[in-house]
Amino acid sequence: MTSTRTITAFLDGPDSPDISNPIHSTDVAQQFGFKAALVGGVTVYGWCAPAILDALGERWLEDGWADIAFRRPVYPGDEMTATVAEIPEGWSLEMTNGAGAACIRGSVGLGRASWFDDLQRSSRTTAEPEPASKPELTLESAPTDQDLRPMWVPFTLADATAYALEKQRDNSERWTGPDALIHPGWIAARMTPFIKHSYRYGPSIHARSRIQHLAPARVGSGVTVAGHFLRAYEDNGHHFAEYDGAVLSETGVELARIRHTTIFRPRPAKQ
Repeated sequence: MTSTRTITAFLDGPDSPDISNPIHSTDVAQQFGFKAALVGGVTVYGWCAPAILDALGERWLEDGWADIAFRRPVYPGDEMTATVAEIPEGWSLEMTNGAGAACIRGSVGLGRASWFDDLQRSSRTTAEPEPASKPELTLESAPTDQDLRPMWVPFTLADATAYALEKQRDNSERWTGPDALIHPGWIAARMTPFIKHSYRYGPSIHARSRIQHLAPARVGSGVTVAGHFLRAYEDNGHHFAEYDGAVLSETGVELARIRHTTIFRPRPAKQ
């Protein structure tokens, strides 16, 4: 069995002066060797959701997982195709561009992933305000093996509808109806704002995500994100951060657990 979804990549306001991650602006992306502004990895992952749900069904949203690596940049205007295919080991996931090159490659499945028990849970789960001054995240300042400051994120039905229609171009009532679910792309996207709740850093590139859905994520007034920083390291001139997070409902139910790997200091392009 194979399920697909096609979409033309887009990015709202890539040259906005107040963009939170300047790698999504043309000028900054080109400083790092890219031809144009990058579309966010979790946004592209979210575009895969219809194909995943077509293959695995609604259960995936509350008892399913994804393990994805971001392999190539996605630019506005790229013709993208998400493909979920049944293979002997389970289900593969790819998002390819018009040239047939895989920009996302990984796997998805139902139940608990084999790596779920490796994901660490923070002992700090009560949201704390963002500090007035935040340290810069560096290899030296990274909070290795420490819990991070939990963050409250408002998310109403109006927010959920806007995200589904504007960021995902998905008008399914599962995201916008009276009993709406939180889109899995939005859940995965909480990890960058979460680390920026405690640290500041410049342009960054999403490298990998492991996402385990644990319960139905109904839209309410918002969620709390808590987590544990694992490590920071250098590889081929890039500075990476790896940390685990938990997305909690208003009543404290764990909706999802995520391992997020990001390049928080990309290697500049060679001159």
